[in-house]
Amino acid sequence: MESRCVVLDIGGVLEMTPPTGWDVAWEQRLGLAPGSMHQRLGGVWDAGSTGAITEHEVRARVAADLGLGPAQTEALMADLWDEYLGSPNEELIDHVRTLASRCRLGILSNSFVGAREREEKLYGFGDLVDDIVYSHEIGICKPEAGAFEVTCARLGVKPADCLFIDDFAVNVTAAEAAGMRGLLFESNARTIKGIETHLTHRCGQ
Repeated sequence: MESRCVVLDIGGVLEMTPPTGWDVAWEQRLGLAPGSMHQRLGGVWDAGSTGAITEHEVRARVAADLGLGPAQTEALMADLWDEYLGSPNEELIDHVRTLASRCRLGILSNSFVGAREREEKLYGFGDLVDDIVYSHEIGICKPEAGAFEVTCARLGVKPADCLFIDDFAVNVTAAEAAGMRGLLFESNARTIKGIETHLTHRCGQ
């Protein structure tokens, strides 16, 4: 028996996260060459995305790598989270709320250590879906196949019964390779139509 499922990304889908320019501003403030801050902190960002380090360790490494004091470190991290969290995509969130009786609902997000607590406080995603799979909690990032496998297993569904929605084509392609249906997020209208098509058509149609 089919158990239809819709799985959504967060950043760029459920949250609107346009660039705020925080990184450029900090490079200018610290006298760093354009793009060099992320080069220095690339290992920190990668480790935070897979939960290999704690939030405390993130702050310590950011401070050490950039030569910041405690107040500067907190200010930089606040600016990072401001862009990361963005603003809620209310129209899509409202539509997803109507789907609970029609299908299983999940979130699969490439995330950063500390994201669950902040997003739950701001947006209450835990009440929106049946389960949230964060990369920093499972140690696997999209587009790795394991991320999709873990998501299906935790939701108790078959990949073929799942529609996965993401704003990055590489992740949509990876979901399809894992046996899911994929939908690239381009607009709320197209996404809502795609969800409705998925829920009203039998698998294979």
